[in-house]
Amino acid sequence: MSTIEVRGLRKSYGKVFAVDGIDLDVAEGEILGILGPNGSGKTTTVECIAGLRTPDSGSVRVAGRDPARDRTGITPLLGVQLQQAGLQQKLTVREALWLYSSFYRNPLNGIALATRLGLGDKLDARYGKLSGGQQQRLAIALALIGRPRIALLDELTTGLDPRSRRTIWNVIEDARDHGITIVLVTHFMDEARHLCDRVALIDRGRITALDTPDGLIGQTAAPTVMSFAAPDGLDLTALGSLTGVATARRREGGRVELSLDDTAVLDVLGWLATHEVQPGRLRVVDATLDDAFLDLTEPDRGRGHGHERGPEHATEVPS
Repeated sequence: MSTIEVRGLRKSYGKVFAVDGIDLDVAEGEILGILGPNGSGKTTTVECIAGLRTPDSGSVRVAGRDPARDRTGITPLLGVQLQQAGLQQKLTVREALWLYSSFYRNPLNGIALATRLGLGDKLDARYGKLSGGQQQRLAIALALIGRPRIALLDELTTGLDPRSRRTIWNVIEDARDHGITIVLVTHFMDEARHLCDRVALIDRGRITALDTPDGLIGQTAAPTVMSFAAPDGLDLTALGSLTGVATARRREGGRVELSLDDTAVLDVLGWLATHEVQPGRLRVVDATLDDAFLDLTEPDRGRGHGHERGPEHATEVPS
């Protein structure tokens, strides 16, 4: 059963389409991740689902209601944490929790939730004195305090340290286990891989792919990465011409890296043996969600089309 239904969603700003014909269903109790380059339409899509922006055309239904027209009916069902949001600077954490709790009939224990999010020693601190990460954690607490049926979370853990991120992931997983449907906009590939049941890739205002994280990885031009140490004279052109090998390059430190199909691994090893090349410190690993992101949102620059990977995988999409 779909808790969120989006059909033909379009929203423009002047002559620029931020969202250009999106169709999307989110099942009850699902965590759906939304990924995409900066400016691709992710936040606009979420704001239309939340009823904060009115689409130019198309329809949005949240729990069967139009979020833009039925604000009274939809507000108790939604928890929203926006990418940029703020409270009155002199409001304390305790006061903010009390205020938001008063909006709902059966709220969570705000003090317990804030404590779990690492704000237990900041209850009497004023909002304006909190760090950016602390403000972010308070925004998450306020989005969940009303026991919403649907939570819309935009840039959930941006700017947080790894320990805080893991704590928030645990809170989000618990929310899903209690039946909350979650739409999560993120730039972090490891976050999407860890939390999301499905991921929608949005590029230039359109959904370019929609699948499980593993399903998206399986759609990459070359789902396997093979790397090893080899002599400088190794013929990379010959290796790159083998069937199933998408790219062959020498990386920093002298290691050779191949992007290839699973079936090509044995062929590469056979070629190396034939040419008496001993692959040192051999590694064969799956492609990552980063690779899927590059292939499926920017196909002209994807790994199967000469995209250069850095010496290490970054988990955050560059701006």
